Amino acid sequence: MDLQTAILHLEKHIQEVPERLQQFAAEILLQKPAPGKWSKQEILGHLIDSAINNLKRFTDTQYFPQPYTVIRYNQDELVAINRYQQLPLAHLLQLWSVLNRQVVNVMRTFPADKLSYTVIIPSGEPKTLEWLAIDYVVHLEHHLKQID
Repeated sequence: MDLQTAILHLEKHIQEVPERLQQFAAEILLQKPAPGKWSKQEILGHLIDSAINNLKRFTDTQYFPQPYTVIRYNQDELVAINRYQQLPLAHLLQLWSVLNRQVVNVMRTFPADKLSYTVIIPSGEPKTLEWLAIDYVVHLEHHLKQID
């Protein structure tokens, strides 16, 4: 996938995901498949956390000293602290949509020379800002498949 395709995929998801998730009964959205596993609604919450963290990464990479080092975040703690399981679905969908519209805005306006900026991911491996943006959409799509 290239960056333009990733942006198109993300725009399509922004349009389609809220409608798809609103079709689920609340008990289906809140059901946990096993102890210690996230419900569909908590997966959506994780995608909100991902949008928040990656939006910051996409902007910080452009002006922080190079190479930019990605800071890992505690996914389980964020899902619990944000209480995604207890919040109304409409609230979560609105937050997810707004954040991702901003992600699209930032991705569409990446200066061409900054796409090759070096990003050190948590494994220690060097990648580029462009790779990080594409990987964001790949990660999102992985979790959307878990929700469907």
